[in-house]
Amino acid sequence: MSSQPTAVVFAYHNVGVRSIKTLLARGIHIALVVTHEDNPTETIWFESVAALCQEHGIESITPADPKSADLAQRIAAIAPDFIFSFYYRHMLPVDLLALAKRGAYNLHGSLLPKYRGRVPVNWAVLRGETETGATLHEMAAKPDAGKIIAQTAVPILPDDTAYEVFGKLTVAAEQTLWYALPGLISGEYKALENKLSEGSYFGGRKPEDGRIDWSQSAQQVYNLHRAVAPPYPGAFFEQSGHHFIIQKARLSNLPTGNLPTGLHVVDNVALGVCGDGKALRIIELHCDGKPIPVNELKQLTGAA
Repeated sequence: MSSQPTAVVFAYHNVGVRSIKTLLARGIHIALVVTHEDNPTETIWFESVAALCQEHGIESITPADPKSADLAQRIAAIAPDFIFSFYYRHMLPVDLLALAKRGAYNLHGSLLPKYRGRVPVNWAVLRGETETGATLHEMAAKPDAGKIIAQTAVPILPDDTAYEVFGKLTVAAEQTLWYALPGLISGEYKALENKLSEGSYFGGRKPEDGRIDWSQSAQQVYNLHRAVAPPYPGAFFEQSGHHFIIQKARLSNLPTGNLPTGLHVVDNVALGVCGDGKALRIIELHCDGKPIPVNELKQLTGAA
């Protein structure tokens, strides 16, 4: 057995960057990195795996389909000890996973078995969770279903946005991988059952899912704002013929009286009044694609 284990890595995003650095620091030889081409329609607020590979002299490729026979042949020729997936956006086929002599492992952004599937951080914030975490697990045919190797929890504070939680998860993912790698390399680790019946699965989210329903409670609307706040597309609504996107908000203690739901200006404060009579204090707001100060809102929207 080689003294330096070899890996093929599928990676993207900040978690991909930090995890590759962690593998290198633990003495893993990375023979190939498979990543994504950046989508020109997406806001790229995260670090580049491809740029990191160029910096370290690691070959990286961006195949459109990870299920291609050419990619499988290439990985088979490398005969890696490990295959790792770090925020790569596609499922890897079972026959590809089987090419890793000492296992194939994925880092997932939740405390499995909770929040299997897509965008787990956004879903956790939307549903008002007070903690989440990073899980290193064996890859299997079903998404996020393999045995658990290690987990690290992080808190979700009441005003945290998904972006802020993702920053915590990037560190948690690095810690999880760092402490798990010696056991994976030596083969001396204990995998825990991933009890899917006790967890949950969620699909992807579209920008339209950020539409605000003011009839919901203030906490529900606030959770939506936090889950999709910039650099994500943002929670939005239409009023008086204008399109609004909330950039920054907090729960408000100001009285709303008998105001109907929706956007209002009270004592020069922008409020989003919700179905339970409580409100969001809107600190930053975009109207039709541009920032709008509070003193212009009343005239623009007829907000009372």
